[in-house]
Amino acid sequence: MIKVFGHKAPDTDSTGSAIIWAWYLNDVKGQAAEPALLGSPNMEAAFVLNRWRFETPKIISDVADGAQVIVVDTNNPAELPANINNADILAIIDHHKLVGGLETKGPISITIRPLACTATIMHNLMGDNAARMPEAIKGVMLSCILSDTLEFRSPTTTPQDQILAEALAADLGLSIPNYAAEMFTAKSDVSAFSDAELLRMDSKEYAVKGVKFRVSVLETTSPQMVLDRKTSLMAAMPGVAPLSSAAAPTHHHRVQTPQRRTKTSRGRANSSRVRQKPRSCLIRQLPAPPHLRIQRQLCTHHAPR
Repeated sequence: MIKVFGHKAPDTDSTGSAIIWAWYLNDVKGQAAEPALLGSPNMEAAFVLNRWRFETPKIISDVADGAQVIVVDTNNPAELPANINNADILAIIDHHKLVGGLETKGPISITIRPLACTATIMHNLMGDNAARMPEAIKGVMLSCILSDTLEFRSPTTTPQDQILAEALAADLGLSIPNYAAEMFTAKSDVSAFSDAELLRMDSKEYAVKGVKFRVSVLETTSPQMVLDRKTSLMAAMPGVAPLSSAAAPTHHHRVQTPQRRTKTSRGRANSSRVRQKPRSCLIRQLPAPPHLRIQRQLCTHHAPR
């Protein structure tokens, strides 16, 4: 049985792409496959699973030696199971920069394309077989695109992403603005999560010159719900981030009002930030209506040793 999974912080694209490709392998290619998750799906991904009547894929903590796997929506070993290089990686499908560090048992298929969403790449790879997608798979694919493009407002959005999303929505008889609003509202309800869970929800670890730090992203249409927890969130950061120094952290809070709502892809997002002090961050990227687009950052800086 081939396991298909994405990164350790399962968002909508990571969760949905695993489901889409497992369906394709089973129903089109005739290969036994199942989707898996490396953590609990975020609120938006959970909403999408429920909306299209999918059970939450099994959550796994690691993979066995020689286990056949396909990696989607990442190619970064830090975002994958600890034993990934001892598994039998069959393919990688992703839309982020090539990080390096993965080892395979032999030649494999690697598809990395500069599109906003892994699900869009999958549609391309399916070719004419995409016409065989059932309604639920189309719904998940649409959800992935709307999530990763922030309803086409992200600068990473390409014409391919938007054209495909519009075609899927037409097939499903859905209004993109209305459905996207449902998704974003679901993502914004974080009341059930602890501070540590919020910081890890959509989170990646990086290392720069031997210093490790974590970048966490939270998208919400209800910023006040999160801002009310600012003090406790910042207090929780030292326990969540992989600290490189025992020095006491200093805090920095910045509020910006950019001209457009933005979302950057993992690996491309933080080039300017990496050149600053290593730090752990909670970045709040708020998918707001056109008249109110706010980006908020809470950063805990740590001086390197």
